Amino acid sequence: MNCRWTLRAAKGRWVVNISQQCSHGSIGLFVPPSPPLDPEKIRELQRFITLSKRLLVMTGAGISTESGIPDYRSEKVGLYARTDRKPIQHGDFLRSAPVRQRYWARNFVGWPRFSSLQPNPAHWALSNWERLGKLYWLVTQNVDALHTKAGSQRLTELHGCMHRVLCLNCGEQIPREVLQEHFEALNPTWSAEAHGLAPDGDVFLTEEQVRSFRVPSCRCGGPLKPDVVFFGDTVNPDKVDFVHRRVKEADSLLVVGSSLQVYSGYRFILTAREKKLPIAILNIGPTRSDDLACLKLESRCGELLPLIDPC
Repeated sequence: MNCRWTLRAAKGRWVVNISQQCSHGSIGLFVPPSPPLDPEKIRELQRFITLSKRLLVMTGAGISTESGIPDYRSEKVGLYARTDRKPIQHGDFLRSAPVRQRYWARNFVGWPRFSSLQPNPAHWALSNWERLGKLYWLVTQNVDALHTKAGSQRLTELHGCMHRVLCLNCGEQIPREVLQEHFEALNPTWSAEAHGLAPDGDVFLTEEQVRSFRVPSCRCGGPLKPDVVFFGDTVNPDKVDFVHRRVKEADSLLVVGSSLQVYSGYRFILTAREKKLPIAILNIGPTRSDDLACLKLESRCGELLPLIDPC
């Protein structure tokens, strides 16, 4: 996969040039191979949804790959399969100004594309289930805001959202778009060519490209961080307790597009098992909880979910 683009200043405005493959073929670049839809499996999922009266849905990166966002773990197409790069660690971001500079330079280049991505049929299907009263609560491990763009409201963003930025000193929040404007003002002649896409809105840049990139601070002088849970950080305990309560109030749980390898999401599957809730999993590839599920499906989320009647 040869996806690249450049970001440069031109006549007082920023211009993004995206390669043809990246702009026209990225929707399917990050979706792993899956078997054809099985009519019997569709009927089984339909029965599961029909019997559910207080359905809790948990989504992961696999629901957004069909929108053009890569994940970490998918076979052959995930970040770990494509590169030897690792996601940023929370402690490194807090301790090191150069790490923050590298992160924000990469994020600055990737933001125009990342922020423009749109929900796919799976996001719209879940939003419709909520509107019709089928979906009791939606928990997403994603930080891409695609569920919000699709209109979901009964929603917990477990790991935060890339569309918000917070100060590590005073806690003030600003929209990510506002920070993009600050970046542009501080770096009027800076330009970069990115090769490859990473999850969570950033791209791959060389150290030479990053070295001259300037990063603004909060008005209080504190460092800025996206309002997301980096690897090595923990989810806010109040948010965890809130989701545990929603699971205990539910009568069934559907996992969509998650391998459940990260404990922050897996723990809610354990709670569902303790409550003896039926669990269904829709994910291409094995998950950490396949042995706990009464139904496992390996199809594209955007192909299967719209086929289900939520009534």
